[in-house]
Amino acid sequence: MSSSVAVNHRLIFCSILALIFFFITRTVTATDHIVGANKGWNPGINYTLWANNQTFYVNDFISFRYQKTQYNVFMVNQSGYDNCTTEGALGNWSSGKDFILLNKTKSYYFICGNGQCFNGMKVSILVHPLASPPTAAIAANDSSKDSSAAPMFLQKGFLSFKALVVAVVPIWLGMGWI
Repeated sequence: MSSSVAVNHRLIFCSILALIFFFITRTVTATDHIVGANKGWNPGINYTLWANNQTFYVNDFISFRYQKTQYNVFMVNQSGYDNCTTEGALGNWSSGKDFILLNKTKSYYFICGNGQCFNGMKVSILVHPLASPPTAAIAANDSSKDSSAAPMFLQKGFLSFKALVVAVVPIWLGMGWI
């Protein structure tokens, strides 16, 4: 009776371990860049300095937090940014908690449209493409069979993990580890 309980505990433990590993290796999240961090979208803040300390990638979000009765956000072209004009705006938001998807590799320009752009409420950002696999990972796929097992495991992802679990779990359960 106690051996079947031990086996059940081992199976539960292995299942939980497999699920944790699966979610850790498969979770890819976008970053939400809050403009101005804890200072938000307000006059008198150096948003160029803030933007220079961020790295934006495709599918990240930029979010603006501000008093909706006082400020707003307009997405404009470079001319609108340079001249603080909303003419020909590409988008506008006024909820006070605006989340904007950065879905293209390009420069984005945002200003406050109620005159506060002249007081520094403007920010320009450059969105980079999603990172491609490291060169070593690409080389590992093209190399011969005698290459290191670690890069292959990392490259093959979940299928290799399942193979590893199938190979290790019976040994683990039979030898009484845990």
